Amino acid sequence: MPTQTEQTAPSRRRAVPVRRDAHVHPRLRGGLFGLAGLVLLALIWELYKALGPVDGVVIGTLTVLPRTTDLAMPHLWVMFDRLFEPVTGAASALPLWQAVSQGSLFTLGIAAVGWLVGVTVGLALALLMQRFRLAESAILPWIILSQTVPLIAIAPLVRRWGAQIQFGDFTWESWMSVALIASYLAFFPVSIGALRGLASPDANHVDLMHCYAVGWWKTLWRLRLPASVGYLLPALRLAAVSAVVGSVVAEVSIGLRGGIGRLIVEYAGAAGNDPGKPWAPIFGSILVGLVAAGFVGLIGLFLRRFRRGEASA
Repeated sequence: MPTQTEQTAPSRRRAVPVRRDAHVHPRLRGGLFGLAGLVLLALIWELYKALGPVDGVVIGTLTVLPRTTDLAMPHLWVMFDRLFEPVTGAASALPLWQAVSQGSLFTLGIAAVGWLVGVTVGLALALLMQRFRLAESAILPWIILSQTVPLIAIAPLVRRWGAQIQFGDFTWESWMSVALIASYLAFFPVSIGALRGLASPDANHVDLMHCYAVGWWKTLWRLRLPASVGYLLPALRLAAVSAVVGSVVAEVSIGLRGGIGRLIVEYAGAAGNDPGKPWAPIFGSILVGLVAAGFVGLIGLFLRRFRRGEASA
């Protein structure tokens, strides 16, 4: 029995130290780390340009690190100053940042179409493989094998095959070939991630559904789809970036004008006397990838209640 003194004495609890960053939102912390990474990359760039050898680091006949000349590695401020200058010396030439922005929007639109097609096909294949084990054994090896085909090799073939498609007044355009290539890269992570997610529910939960005589479609809607969100969101993010990469590469292979991929090729020819110009479309392609990944992040905000134990892509 505790004494009266022990009963009346206030309980003494040790104060738990609170970390200063405990109140920082995880998303804000991630953004700060990302910004710090960009600053660190810029410092490494300028430090290597200042201290690195002019001819680069060469081991035998292999160049390990690039040259540090102004043509090979222009200063960062040279790149950014060039963005606000006209593309060419013509009086009607647009500023470089505006031309790159128009090309980025063009590529982003094609990548969005390819992403939507790839997500639809990937989800359909994942549902089919989850429903029928025979389909998984038959389709999954071909899905993996499809990603070993060189993208540059099949892009011209896709354009040639598409040009032969005609349905009444419908004509296949070059941007559709680029969107198809983008969907070709986007469907793979979605199909694999969705298949992992649909198979992730605990066996006890699935058995409980069977005990209540719940059908496959209702089990899919009530159990498997919510459980797959943690696997599907990283796959959607990877698919969005893959669609951007596929669009840029396909634009170069097919020769489609108007996109950021074509600008990379065109501006690369000016590197000899204008070293800051070729980097502008590269920055544009990076921005397109960030926008695509950010869009998937917005989708994740609406599905945050299902994101417990999110898996990596």
